[in-house]
Order: sequence, then structure tokens, then C-alpha cells
Amino acid sequence: MKWAVDHSSRESLAVQIMACVRQGVASGELAVGEQLPPAAELAPALSVDRNTVLAAYRQLRDEGVLEFRRGRGARVASAVTEPAPVTEAAQALVAVARRHGLGRHDLLRLIEKLT
Repeated sequence: MKWAVDHSSRESLAVQIMACVRQGVASGELAVGEQLPPAAELAPALSVDRNTVLAAYRQLRDEGVLEFRRGRGARVASAVTEPAPVTEAAQALVAVARRHGLGRHDLLRLIEKLT
């Protein structure tokens, strides 16, 4: 799995790390029960502070995506599903785009331009 963060992004580094984990789980690159890289190893690889990685891991633990076991590190606890608010917002966006005559490619181009 490739982990990458954009230090110039408006998204916090912890949020970007969380997105990497979620993407890895959603794509099947990270399986339930699989151990994540230790924060002490991942932090220098991403050029971030160790506490940033730990904050991301803790948030994912609080969401039920990861579990911590003493001496075993962080492991994937459950599969990630698409967040309902994101799905609902995407459905609303598609509906508005259709009402304004925008097709799939127009909408994708707009999203790419914004990200």
C-alpha cells in the first residue's frame, strides 16, 4: 500500500493519513486483522510528526476502523463503508448537476478542478 500526504493541502496531515487507511481498507489492500505500520516508522516515511500518525490512528480507533492491542500495534478492526453523509451529498450534487444540464464528464471535471 502506498501512503502519501500532501504537505501543502488544506486538509490536515492526520486527516490525510486517515484517508489513506480508509482507502486501503475499502480497496482491499488492508484486510481486517492486518497490522498497520507503527507510527514510529510511518512518521519519518511521510515526513510528519509521530504524534500526527498517532492522532490519525486514535481517531480511526474511535470510529471503530482500527483496534489497538498492547504489544501488537494497530490493526484493522472492520471494513470501511462509505460515510452516509458523503453518499447523500454526492446524490444531491448529481441531482443538481442534472437539473442544470451537466453530464457525468462535466461533473467529474468540476470535482477534479476543485480537489
